[in-house]
Amino acid sequence: MSEGRSTSALWPWLQAPLQAALGQLHHHAVLLHGLPGTGQFEFAMALTRAWLCEQAPAGQPFAPACGHCTACRLLDAGSHPDVMLVLPEALQATLGWDGADAPESGDDKTDRKSRKPSQDIKVDAIRAVVQFSQNTASRGRAKVVLIHPVERMNAIAANTLLKTLEEPPGQVRFVLSGSALDQLLPTVRSRCQAWSLPSPEPELATQWLVDETGLDVASARLLLQASGGQPLTARDRQALGLDARNWPQIPQAVARGESGAMAAWPLSLVVETLQKLCHDLSRVAVGAQPRYFPLESLPSPPDLNRLNQWAQELGKVRRHADHPWNLPLKLETLMLQARAILRVRAERANPRG
Repeated sequence: MSEGRSTSALWPWLQAPLQAALGQLHHHAVLLHGLPGTGQFEFAMALTRAWLCEQAPAGQPFAPACGHCTACRLLDAGSHPDVMLVLPEALQATLGWDGADAPESGDDKTDRKSRKPSQDIKVDAIRAVVQFSQNTASRGRAKVVLIHPVERMNAIAANTLLKTLEEPPGQVRFVLSGSALDQLLPTVRSRCQAWSLPSPEPELATQWLVDETGLDVASARLLLQASGGQPLTARDRQALGLDARNWPQIPQAVARGESGAMAAWPLSLVVETLQKLCHDLSRVAVGAQPRYFPLESLPSPPDLNRLNQWAQELGKVRRHADHPWNLPLKLETLMLQARAILRVRAERANPRG
């Protein structure tokens, strides 16, 4: 059974927020938002389970799903007839719901095998949502549409959803889950009851990370900081090769143009790390505390114009990180660029002559 479908996959930092949400979310459309890497999808699934659980007493406030009734078992099997998940193709297998998008014809399936999975939620998927919403609930309790991450809908898809989102037929409920709501149409946001998912308490997230990875507490804290306080992201980054013990040495190594521990990383993680370093240096340059690296590990920041230029260049590389680059050559290029940016302050502080 995949992690996305497990009834016990709700992380410890989400259990209290779930109880609160079940007592306060009464609108037919919920807009769930929070940091990525904190279990948003699992939280949205927990809401869906609670709304459909057939052990919930009639007329009583919703409670977390029992995990044993027919509806819960159907959800575990990915075959509940009153649930529709809308996920980008690129996320479906990762979340354990391969094929969760709109039904495909044979030609579509053949085409999908021959092309790169889409990162977007396409209008055809939303048209299928509209059709699904018009059908009567098979088990009589409710119907639920879960769209994640909702910001992946383009304008055409979002506009297609508007009418159904505003006046859903029958017993349809919507969970729209995302982390970049500024990319979502205001007309979609205005039709939903917003619910902010709180960030995990650092001590709770640290202890979970210790239990999950076997790290000591100090390393778990460093890894959690390196991941912006996102415990699931921290776990995944360690699996990609991020060693918490080496994290504080990275800024000075980059300033010297040395890739060091990053040499064996995938390009996406290298670029993400450089973006975090750029972000922290920008914060320090304006008198704020860094977010990802210990303050004492950072070199002196160059001026903001140089950092902004670096951030733009890194953003371009990240958008094409899955391109079949010559990785050693690309890594060398990134290190030379970083050294050129970060040496500016040193050269000004120690002019020759």
